[in-house]
Amino acid sequence: MTAMDEHPVDTGAFLNDIEGHLLIAAARAEGRTAAARFTERLDWLAEGQRAEVEGQFEAEYLALARLSWQRTAERGRQLRDEYEETYRRLRQRAVAWCLLGCALLAATGLVVLALALA
Repeated sequence: MTAMDEHPVDTGAFLNDIEGHLLIAAARAEGRTAAARFTERLDWLAEGQRAEVEGQFEAEYLALARLSWQRTAERGRQLRDEYEETYRRLRQRAVAWCLLGCALLAATGLVVLALALA
């Protein structure tokens, strides 16, 4: 048994990590492609300059992608909080109506029972 076998694997976290790495790899590839398209039009650049511009372009592309992902995640958290609050209020109302219905049913049963015994 190795040290790795002693710790349980959290598959959800593992899959999230893999997804994150795949997203970053895809964003890097998109950034490289966009950078190549951009520098393709700049035929006056020397090869070293072209590589530097492409590297800067890719870095900026990744930074913008990361910022977009962070904004999306934050908005997702905000929406989740809003939906959870709405669900909690709806559940409270449903329980209240159910209790009111049960109380009315019990009161009606008591009235009918009292009338039947009288």
